[in-house]
Amino acid sequence: MKVFIGGYPAGDEKRDIQVSIDDYDLWNMDNTLAHIIAPMLKMLIDKKHGSPSVDDEDVPEHLRSTAAPPKENDWDIDDLWHQRWEYVVGEMHWAMAQLTAGDNTSQFYDHSEVDSDADINVQISQMKVDDAGLDAHTKRIQNGCVLFGKYFQNLWD
Repeated sequence: MKVFIGGYPAGDEKRDIQVSIDDYDLWNMDNTLAHIIAPMLKMLIDKKHGSPSVDDEDVPEHLRSTAAPPKENDWDIDDLWHQRWEYVVGEMHWAMAQLTAGDNTSQFYDHSEVDSDADINVQISQMKVDDAGLDAHTKRIQNGCVLFGKYFQNLWD
């Protein structure tokens, strides 16, 4: 199905956008969207001209406003302002890149001691899994997706 979205202002120009969506795009829509979002986030990282406000809760302690040297004036931005945004966009990009990868979790599974001739249930029981690593990886992807939603309207250059 082709969807036509009418012209709208983009700077001083008007653009017509046509999007083609196939039924299979819905089967794994998170992956389809991640394939569009990841390169756009990469471009934003490379071409960034400014940074919006980022909540301290969304960045590590060393990037929080409370870790920055005192501002000279109340209206100034602190020394870590842009680094907080770079961190957030970086986490969003990393998450989307993971979602586009065919198998982004294989690094957490060790098949070296699995008897390939054994029943599948036996093979599964023989496989070693880095549960802590897999859990941290999954949580980081989820956090990147949450940040994407939270800062969606700040994705501009």
